[in-house]
Parts: sequence; structure tokens; C-alpha cells
Amino acid sequence: MTKTAKLSSIDLQKIVDSYEEDFPVIQVLDPEGKVVDKKAMETISDEELVKLMEAMYWARTMDERTIILNRQGSLVNYATAGGQEASQYGPLLALKEEDFFTPTYRDINPSIFFGWPMEQAFMWYLGHVDANKIDKDLHMYAPNVIVGGTPIQGAGNAIGMRLKEEDRIVLSYTGDSATSQGDFYEGLNFAGVYKGNMVVVIQNNGYGISVPVSQQTAAKALAQKGSGVGVPAIRVDGMDPVAMYLATKQAREYAVENGPVLIEALTYRFGPHTMSDDPKRYREDSEVEEWKKKDPLIRLGNYLREKDLWSDEQEQEIYDKVQEDVKQALAKVANIEDQKVSEFLNNMFDTDHQPQNIKEQLAIWEEKERK
Repeated sequence: MTKTAKLSSIDLQKIVDSYEEDFPVIQVLDPEGKVVDKKAMETISDEELVKLMEAMYWARTMDERTIILNRQGSLVNYATAGGQEASQYGPLLALKEEDFFTPTYRDINPSIFFGWPMEQAFMWYLGHVDANKIDKDLHMYAPNVIVGGTPIQGAGNAIGMRLKEEDRIVLSYTGDSATSQGDFYEGLNFAGVYKGNMVVVIQNNGYGISVPVSQQTAAKALAQKGSGVGVPAIRVDGMDPVAMYLATKQAREYAVENGPVLIEALTYRFGPHTMSDDPKRYREDSEVEEWKKKDPLIRLGNYLREKDLWSDEQEQEIYDKVQEDVKQALAKVANIEDQKVSEFLNNMFDTDHQPQNIKEQLAIWEEKERK
């Protein structure tokens, strides 16, 4: 039976103030690497923790290397992700092999980690169509540039998994600004109605390019947007890799049995939105420095070093491998055949029903390309 209340007892301001209280921030390791949730920590092995650290150190090294490649002109614009490693790789490592991944444009390196060939990822930066030809055995879509587009993609797959009664989920990444888009709501809403096997992670890094979250929405917590569609939602310290990993594992179990889960990860990007962005125009250096004290690599690194499970030698090994892998990927990209305008026209317009003006343009370009 629906609970009733007297209008005279309703305090609208109190309702608004209660939203943030309903979504406390979940944490397992504090910024210094000290355990604050021993019960949760007991559920993760040393081996899993080392894998988390390896993934994040690989990610930080890739981020720094990709920034250099952009500055050298080897790759076109890059959306940096340094600082967001816990919110990106914690959930990825919580997946099972058969699970599906829908990444955004900031998740290129996570996509490589997931299995996307590095040379294809580099081709994506260069706008080559072959980058989007994902191997059918790799359970992911090409990174989505549309803000809020990934929950729509994820919902379709997730509902299909429910109908087939599969023990699989879709992990859908999105940013804070995506929660202001209709696509985000529609994807989550339909997944909720049809109990799609989906976990949506909002990487709330505080800004939609230069617009702070406070100017995007009046919501005290982005996780509360799950309440509007009847989906369980939690708020997690997105700089805590252990919390992100364990929260996603729990969310995955729930999603397989019951339907979608929304996770808001409170994280931060240390660098610019993209390499064409100047973050000094909209945020203070002091703010960045405060967030760097919460660095996920330092946090987990401190914990593992105290247990003699992490060392400079391990970091150097990962660093060296990244440099070699990047070198090999760039060499492969250099040998890729240039794209042709005629191919673009034929891909876009059915060759049997091309308008006259397209046929004329096609003839012009084919003649040029033969020279």
C-alpha cells in the first residue's frame, strides 16, 4: 500500500537537503592508503590489488605518452585521463570475459586495455574508418563521441541479455555532463523498465569541459538521477581503486539478476579536457593540487609498498613495455593505406542509387586518385 502523508508535514527544502545525505560516498582506502573499511578489504586478494595497480600505472604511462604524441603531431586531439584511473580501470577489472563495454572518447586507453588493438586506437585519433571495425570477438563498441550516447547503446545490448537470460552485463561509461542529456535518462529508463543487465558509471570529474557540475544541474548528487527511474544508485570515491572495483563487482552481480545499477564516481582529471583546452581559464591551480593529494596511484601504491607488493622495478617494467608497444603501434599506423574521398562517397551513398551530383563528384575524385 502506498504510504500517505499530511500536506501540513511536508517541508520542501528539507526534501532537497536530504538528497545528498541519501548518497554517502563509499570508500575503502583513504587518500593516504589506509584501510577505512576492513570488511570490504578482506574480500579482495593481494593478487587482485597488484593487478589494479599494474592497470593504473599502465594507464598513467599511456596517458603521458599519448599527450607527447599529440604535441608531436603524431596523433590528433586527445582527451586526457590522468587522475581518473581508479574510476576507469577499477570497473573494467571487475568484469568477466563475456561482458560488454561501451566507452566514451575519454576511454581510448581503457579500450586498449580491454582488448582494442593499439594501432586501431591510434587510427581512431586520426579519423581512419578502419578504427571502427571492431573484431566481433571483442565485446565493445568504438568509443562514442556523443555526450550521453553510451547508455543508449548499452541499454539495447543489456535488454537483449535479459531476454536471452545471459550471465553477462554491459559496462557503460559516461561523464557528468552526460547526465544533463536526454539520451542518458532514456537509456537508463528503458534499461530499468526491461531490467537490462547494465552498470552505468558516471565519471564525475567536476567539469563538462569548462562548465562545473553546479552549473549543469541543481542535483546535490548525480547518483540521485537513478532514483527517478527506479534504478539502485550509489556514490563512490572515484579516486579509490579498491572501492570502485568492489562496488562494480557487487553492481555486476545485482545487474545480472535484477537489472541496471548506476554508480557515480567522484573523480578528477589532472590535465585539460582535451589538448586544445586551457583549464587555467576555469579552475585554480590550488584546486588541482588538492585533488592530486587523492591520486589513486599514490593511494594504492602506499598500501602495496607497505606490504612489499609494489616496487620501482615493477613500475619501470610497465613503463618500458608501454614505450615499446607504442613504438610498434605507430609503425603499423604508418603503413596504413591513406583513405580516399571516393571511398567516403561510396560508403555514404548506395552505389546503385547515387544522386547525379554524387556520381559527378565521385568521377572527379576517382580521376584524381588514379594519378
